[in-house]
Amino acid sequence: MSVTIQLQRRSGMGQFLSAIPGAGLLLILMLVLFTIVNPRFVSQTNLINVGLQTSLLLMLALPMTLIIMTEGLDLSAGALLGLSGVIVAEALLAGWGVLAACTATLAVSIAFGALNGILIAYLSLPAFVVTLGTMGLMQGIALVLTNGDPVGGFTPAIETFYRSQLWFIPTPIAIAAALYAALWLLLYRTRLGNYVIAIGGNKDALRLAGIRANLVHLAVYVLGSAIIGLSAVLLIGRTNSAHPTVGIGMEFEAIAAVVLGGTSFEKGQGWLFGAVLGALAITVLRNGLNILSIDSSLQVVCIGILLILALLIDQARKQFVRRTA
Repeated sequence: MSVTIQLQRRSGMGQFLSAIPGAGLLLILMLVLFTIVNPRFVSQTNLINVGLQTSLLLMLALPMTLIIMTEGLDLSAGALLGLSGVIVAEALLAGWGVLAACTATLAVSIAFGALNGILIAYLSLPAFVVTLGTMGLMQGIALVLTNGDPVGGFTPAIETFYRSQLWFIPTPIAIAAALYAALWLLLYRTRLGNYVIAIGGNKDALRLAGIRANLVHLAVYVLGSAIIGLSAVLLIGRTNSAHPTVGIGMEFEAIAAVVLGGTSFEKGQGWLFGAVLGALAITVLRNGLNILSIDSSLQVVCIGILLILALLIDQARKQFVRRTA
């Protein structure tokens, strides 16, 4: 009897640990640590700031999750974010309306997403090489359009939108939550979501089943780029200006958030909510280090350490689960 109870306890503990990625455990630890070091960390103002920062990172990390689940990668995400912001800003300065400017940047984003998708899905080129090349292309176009200078002085309507609220929730946070809900439904409640998962698991099996796997693969990159293009509106709303290099490095944080959340680069294994935990972990780390006045260059080092620690925790967790199964 006691042996049975002990096995049940181990099984329950194993299930509990298997459900929480290393990012979740580290997130809890950081929340406690930063609160002890500086109680101002849990002030309402700072928590809202953490939510706003996380919402923008999520706009990149959520579609990146789908891309990585197809055994792909998008190194051009940060560059596309910067280029999209520049296009919106330049269009507004040229006298375009807000809707027309957003439509223009959406069209450009979809075009680059289609370029990535065609080269990767139809021509079978490595995603790393393709998106590295388009990253340079996007950065170059953004720098040419702006001469390397920030673009400002356009209508404050976007900044007003960014600082508005929906039912007492800051608009960027509400948009990120809505995006999560939409992608969750897409991934787990539609055939397209099943196909996305299957591409990472066995793309050839999809083809044999009569599914246009390359088209689905292409759609993942187009969807991701479209979301990133629209998220640029939130980015320029935060500062009421656009800079061609503002997104550089954000692709690293987006990929880190996805990996921290437990998504694997192999066989379509991923967890959409894990990207939320990963994005929160990175944002909390950056915010806490800012409160402690840690240099920004060292913060990148800390994010790398966080990623390695999370992977080590996940590895130890899997070994524990196997022993107690």
